[in-house]
Parts: sequence; structure tokens; C-alpha cells
Amino acid sequence: MISLSPTDLVLASSLIALDAGVSIALRLQLHRQLSWAATRMVIQLIAVGFILRFIFALNNPLATLAIVVVMGAIAAREIAARPVRKFRGLAGLAISGATVGLATLVTAILALTTAIRPHPWYDPRYAVSLVGIILGSVLNSGSLALDGIVGGVWRERTAIEAQLGLGVDFRTATLPLLREALRRGLLPIINQMSAAGLITLPGIMTGQIIAGMDPMEAVKYQILLMFLLAGASGVAALVVAELALRRLSDTRQRLRVDRLK
Repeated sequence: MISLSPTDLVLASSLIALDAGVSIALRLQLHRQLSWAATRMVIQLIAVGFILRFIFALNNPLATLAIVVVMGAIAAREIAARPVRKFRGLAGLAISGATVGLATLVTAILALTTAIRPHPWYDPRYAVSLVGIILGSVLNSGSLALDGIVGGVWRERTAIEAQLGLGVDFRTATLPLLREALRRGLLPIINQMSAAGLITLPGIMTGQIIAGMDPMEAVKYQILLMFLLAGASGVAALVVAELALRRLSDTRQRLRVDRLK
């Protein structure tokens, strides 16, 4: 493996300076955001690197569980915060938390106990890395689906209430919105799978090849991960959409947009 020096990273950062220069020249007003995002990324990744080094050295199931729970909690907060229209109180966080927990738990346990099978099964080098990848997909899919449901219900609330007034049940009245939200949630992973190999070399596969792994072995891992991410995305989109719709109705089949901010 080729080790990178601080000088290598500084040279690479010149591309960020180039983007900032373009922003200033064209008055895009993005140079401050770009600089802050780059600085924040560096600080976060360095901090995570030290934390992971400590967790890997411990090789303790409780420590592994703790960092996984923290990562999941942050992802749940991000999902709840993404929609333009948010739930009042802690309902949005509860919905996103249940979504993240279920999608991540099902996918990670399946991978760790069947395909990858590390020894021990909770080996943080595998468990934390795998959960981190899955959470990225769950965050993307879940936030898109939640925004689609909440935004769609708010936009179509008059039409939904009209159907309910005519005797249509809530499930039937909101089924088109559910379908559209699921489509939105699954499109990113569909695009990733469609482009893998022909248009792009996925990051995990590229990293393994650079690290010296045989290309065919790297391909196998990438295929496995794509399947896992597709499953996690589907579960996340379905669960978050269903829970959001349940929150937006009651036992009397009424539309409860008053539960949104």
C-alpha cells in the first residue's frame, strides 16, 4: 500500500482552492461554504480515524456496539431534519430512528453472519466499516422517501381530504404518494448499480484494488455491498414512508397535517 504524506494531501487540496477561485471569479458565493465543508471534512475524518484506531485495538463488542449506536443516532437525526415540512415534537426522530435501526440491523446481521463471517462476528474492523457504508445508503434513501411523503401529503392535502370525504380509506387515498416516495428512495441505488463497472468504479472496489487486492476479489466484495445497499435502501424507504403515513392519520381515517410544523 502506498502511504500518503501530508504534502500529498496539501497538493490535492489545491483543487479545492481552484473551485473557490471559480466561485469568487463568477460570484457564485460558494467559496466560504466550500472552504468550510472541506475543513470540516478533514477534521471529522481525522477524528474518526483516531476513534476507529482505538476501537479496533479494543476489539470489544460493547465498544463496537456503542460506536454503531452513535453513528445510527446521527443518521436518524439527519433523516428527520432533511424534509422541508417536519413533524412536531419527537415524532420525526422516532420514525427515522426506527427506520435506521431496522434497515441497518437486518442488513448488517445478514452480511456478518452469512457472507463475510468475520471471527469474532463483531470484529469492529468489519462491523463498523460495514455499518458505516449501509448507513450512508439508508440516510440517502430514507431522507428522500420521508421528504417525498411529507411534502406530497402537504401538497395534496386538499385532494386527499376530498377523497376521504367521499368514503375512500386513507391507505387508498395516499397510495400514489407512497409509490412516488418509494421510487424516489430507490432511484439513487438503482443509478449506482446501473453505472457500476461501465461508467464508474465504485469507491470500495477502487480502494481494495489500490490496497493490493486481486481485482476479481474486489469485484465480489463490491457486488455483495451493492446488494446489501439495495436491500437497506428498500427497507429504509418502505419503513420510513409507512411510519410517516401512520403518523399523518389517526384511527378515524382522518388526515392529520396538524402534526406537521
